[in-house]
Amino acid sequence: MYTTSKNWERAFYVSTWLVQGSSFLVPRAYGVMHRMHHTYSDTEKDPHSPHFFTDVYQMMRSTVLIFRSFVTGTRLPEEQFTKEYLPVWDRLDKFGHHWVTRLFFMAGYTAFYIYFAPNLWWFLLLPIHFLMGPIQGAVVNWCGHKYGYSNFDNGDQSRNTSPWGILLMGELFQNNHHYAKDDANFAKKWFEFDLTYFIMRVLNRVRIIQLIPVPVAAPVGGKE
Repeated sequence: MYTTSKNWERAFYVSTWLVQGSSFLVPRAYGVMHRMHHTYSDTEKDPHSPHFFTDVYQMMRSTVLIFRSFVTGTRLPEEQFTKEYLPVWDRLDKFGHHWVTRLFFMAGYTAFYIYFAPNLWWFLLLPIHFLMGPIQGAVVNWCGHKYGYSNFDNGDQSRNTSPWGILLMGELFQNNHHYAKDDANFAKKWFEFDLTYFIMRVLNRVRIIQLIPVPVAAPVGGKE
């Protein structure tokens, strides 16, 4: 969707690690799985389609196992998913993925709550902070392929889950995204809004990133 300089790529890499913290996802492994998800959307080869699992826990368990196999090298992805560029920073990947680093972040979150939480009920939010990456992935992949409406017939079960698509900064406009996977703007209808796209436009304007123009796709049979 965009290009950027090596220095800015490293800046985004570090900020991604800091924000994800205890649930850091190695970008290379995640990128491979995302490409697989688009190629094999809602088929048996899809690494996280909700239509092949009894519940969201089983779907995410399978996703985690595949992710770990790519990180450790016990499973190699198909060549078609690694031919295009993938960001790699081995030292940070190993450091960020290490269980000690994850525990350090979890301890930091807990210390923050000990200092600032007005009562013990707030501590119930800690598991969400510990696992915010998998939780976000579970919501997007489960809900985005089960609930909502379709603007386009993509040959899969992808859905646009409004109004949650707006609250998740465009991520739950999955049907739109699968229709035009290279388009940075996940919103296609007048009532859909992708905040991430407007942030990317600002970054493009100040030349931190360079958005790649995409051709306007011809409309296909849609269904409300």
